[in-house]
Amino acid sequence: MRARWFVAVVVAAAVVSGCGGNAKDKPTGDDAPTIALFLPESKTTRYEAFDRPLFEAKVKALCADCKLLYANADQDAAKQQQQVEAALAQGADVLVLDAVDASAVASLVNQAKQKKVPVIAYDRLISEISYEYYVSFNNVRVGEMQGQALLDALTKAGTADKGKIVMLNGAPTDPSSADYKTGAHKVLDGKVQIGREFDTPDWSPDKAQQEMEQAITALGRDTIVGVLSANDGMAGGAIAAMKRAGYPTLPPITGQDAELAAVQRILTGEQYMTIYLDIRQEAEKSAELAVALAKGEKPAAPTKVANGTADIPAFLLDPIAVTADRIKDTIVKDGFYKASDICTGPVVPACTKAGIQ
Repeated sequence: MRARWFVAVVVAAAVVSGCGGNAKDKPTGDDAPTIALFLPESKTTRYEAFDRPLFEAKVKALCADCKLLYANADQDAAKQQQQVEAALAQGADVLVLDAVDASAVASLVNQAKQKKVPVIAYDRLISEISYEYYVSFNNVRVGEMQGQALLDALTKAGTADKGKIVMLNGAPTDPSSADYKTGAHKVLDGKVQIGREFDTPDWSPDKAQQEMEQAITALGRDTIVGVLSANDGMAGGAIAAMKRAGYPTLPPITGQDAELAAVQRILTGEQYMTIYLDIRQEAEKSAELAVALAKGEKPAAPTKVANGTADIPAFLLDPIAVTADRIKDTIVKDGFYKASDICTGPVVPACTKAGIQ
């Protein structure tokens, strides 16, 4: 794996004393708490466009003097290890960690525990070690919603029993992927034929496109009646493969994350649905917990999730399935995107039809 200096990717906010907290052994001698956020990659647009700015804004609203450290690992587990170790060396008081490889970061959490630095697993459940909190969505439910949406679309089209589907699951290093897959199989098994199924490294749209091309070659273009894609980026890759193969009409395809391009594809009919995750709620809840931990507080969690070693106090948020007729009352209503962001160029007529202005 490639090594890079942490300093190149860390963004630190200005620090002014006065927020209080339990800061420890800071090289600068500063008593203001330091909160470090680590995100796994940037191919999925949500992380830089939403998770990071929403998290940072909420921390600053709750603790104006808190210092913020930020790093994105670019899907490189070794790079993320260096980033976390550097933050601990700089005196971070709380780690909020969305792991590149959630099954391989127990040693990093252990380093934090040895320094009495609490850890929040953000979006992806870290396994094989105990820590303070897990904040994410009900991932099995996400997969169930995707599977049900695809099944409904196939049933409506009368093709559920007339061909095969392709499943494009997420990265095998992300435990959320297994949950999505479990949920989808609960709905689809025994009701449709799964012609090909892939676990897509790095959630890569390019690799998803290659997998879809392989499936088309193996199964035949006319055999594939639907695609279960675990997120929007991979859905875009699958759509590119199908267009390249000359599909006159694209079969229904699922997604997740409500990426802007996906929302536009849903309106124009290229993609059937997406899972809308209220990232604001996830980021802000994590920020609230991080500030509380930095101040020596530990709020009660509504549930717990087993990670193979411990039952982790957890906040699991509800996903929302969104088809074209629900975009206005969910994504636009919540301000996730403005109508002017969505309704551009060839999407304008579809927006008008959907009542989005």
